[in-house]
Amino acid sequence: MYTEFYKLQGLPFQLSPDPRFFFGSSGHQKAMAYLTYGLHQGEGFIIITGDIGAGKTTLVGHLFSNLDATKFIAAKLVSTQLDANDTLRMIAGAFGIPQEGADKAQLLRRMESFLVATHNAGKRSLLVIDEVQNLSVSALEELRMLSNFQLGGKALLQSFLLGQPQFRSTLSRDELEQLRQRIIASYHLGPLDLPETQAYIEHRLQLVGWAGDPQFTAEAYRTVHELTGGVPRKINALCSRILLNGFLEELHVIEAPVVTQVGRELTEELAQVMTPDNAAPLAGADDHDGRRGSNGTNGNGYAASAALATRVSALEQHVRTHERTIKRALEIAADYLSGAKA
Repeated sequence: MYTEFYKLQGLPFQLSPDPRFFFGSSGHQKAMAYLTYGLHQGEGFIIITGDIGAGKTTLVGHLFSNLDATKFIAAKLVSTQLDANDTLRMIAGAFGIPQEGADKAQLLRRMESFLVATHNAGKRSLLVIDEVQNLSVSALEELRMLSNFQLGGKALLQSFLLGQPQFRSTLSRDELEQLRQRIIASYHLGPLDLPETQAYIEHRLQLVGWAGDPQFTAEAYRTVHELTGGVPRKINALCSRILLNGFLEELHVIEAPVVTQVGRELTEELAQVMTPDNAAPLAGADDHDGRRGSNGTNGNGYAASAALATRVSALEQHVRTHERTIKRALEIAADYLSGAKA
């Protein structure tokens, strides 16, 4: 809805990674330099770590979007809690290698044959594993074994491992010494600073045709940075809601109080999602020492009732907070329906 109001050509703050929106902050440029260096080495492991939402996937997506498709075959795997054998099968599947009826030895032979054929065709095989912190030590060892495939002294597979900071602790384990020796580039991607946060927001807006409407004040940018810590995905979530709020309130200047209010609303919504239901105990149920309330209910029912009242009060406050937004949305819907009937 807000794209038409602000005359934008698309959604600037989508949460899903999109290489088109790559922003070259100082950290991202340095990480890109490490990736490019590693890519030119043509072997081993390249590791990029960073907190959730730091932009690791977008970074690698940007690198791969600029590769010559006639020279590279890239496969991507988003890991879950996989054991070693399942990891091999997932990698084979990502490259389109048939797995039917194959045991582990046969699967490895098929993978080696595929890598050799790719090499002989003048192409390089690249593997990207996202959320690598979820892999077991045995699965990581299987990855190392795949790096042993060589032809004419050249590695047949190069791997990019993307993960959260705790992956570095996993790498420090004694069992992974041989894998550590094959890491040729490693970088930790940190958050954006305040100037980069402003530049990031404006960069994404400009990519969808932003012409200065809405205008963010300097304090608004500062507040966005304070609320998100400079984490790109958090910035996207907050700014998307800011633009929605701006559309509903017909704002063309975004000031700090607006950012603060939207941030508060998002926090309240998240709290509502994460707060478990406070179910009252069944009538007649015993409390911990076997006693019942004078009305035949559990004595803890009074505490449950108080908790339920608190939750109802919070929900009422939540509704009041969104009252203007809801009212505006209904007005827009009514206007739209009136125009459709006309």
